[in-house]
Amino acid sequence: MAQAGSGGKEPWNDETKNKFEGKSRSEYFDPCHEAAQRSIKCLHRNQGDRTMCSDYFEAYRNCKKQWIERRREQKRKEGALF
Repeated sequence: MAQAGSGGKEPWNDETKNKFEGKSRSEYFDPCHEAAQRSIKCLHRNQGDRTMCSDYFEAYRNCKKQWIERRREQKRKEGALF
């Protein structure tokens, strides 16, 4: 099976922070898009069998969790509320 992880790439770094803060309010930005795409491709390869793709789903959940935690931490440092 292919590697399900995000390659060690931090989802919330200076580059993604600048992209997120520079977008318009109506624009959607997801630094975990690559992990989401890998999980969708896995579903297609395995005819929708979710059990075959659990590693990919876990990688996506971990990426989103890390991203949200880093955003909250950054907001706390800036003194802003969510």
